[in-house]
Amino acid sequence: MNISPEIVKTLSTVCIIGMVFYSIIIHEVSHAFAAYALGDDSAKRAGRLSFNPKKHVDIFGTIILPLLLWFSAGFIFGYAKPVPFNPYNFKNLKRDSGLTALAGPASNVLIAILLSIFFHLFSEIPLLQYILGYVIFLNLLLAFFNLIPVPPLDGSKVLGMFLTDQAYFKWTAQERKGMIYLFAIIIITNLLGINLIGRVVRPPVIFVMRLLGVPF
Repeated sequence: MNISPEIVKTLSTVCIIGMVFYSIIIHEVSHAFAAYALGDDSAKRAGRLSFNPKKHVDIFGTIILPLLLWFSAGFIFGYAKPVPFNPYNFKNLKRDSGLTALAGPASNVLIAILLSIFFHLFSEIPLLQYILGYVIFLNLLLAFFNLIPVPPLDGSKVLGMFLTDQAYFKWTAQERKGMIYLFAIIIITNLLGINLIGRVVRPPVIFVMRLLGVPF
């Protein structure tokens, strides 16, 4: 039976969107499990120690934004509901907050590594390799974007592990303004024809993909 290229493309898109959607969920669940392991049960009490997507979906960040980006710009990015955590339940506030934050990007890197194994196992199925390669790329993109050390991204808390107490609290206090500044920089630099975030994030993404033997 011959399947039209349009149907193949549609099915591939659905698979990519579905896999990235669940990667975003795993990212947030990883934050929740890390916080719980380090002594904070806020996520557990909120029902976030679960892989059930209903517990983590943010209508805009997990559904609308990824779909808009995919159909307008050809790539996917999104976020789930932030996992609640109380850093004052940690034994070491800065260190454990940083480790909790790091768990999210680390989960996306692990997903990329796992999928790269299947990428090589199914070397004779180009379509599956295409889907896996794209999902690997997007997981690494999600990981390294979140590691940018700008509040409220995970990288700000990872950086915070190495700051003095005074600098830490001053830096993390910028969470509300940080995302506004970040998106303003992205929009302005793109209007000027300078993909600043791409220049920062893409090199480590491509480097890891080469280590995994996955071309893109």
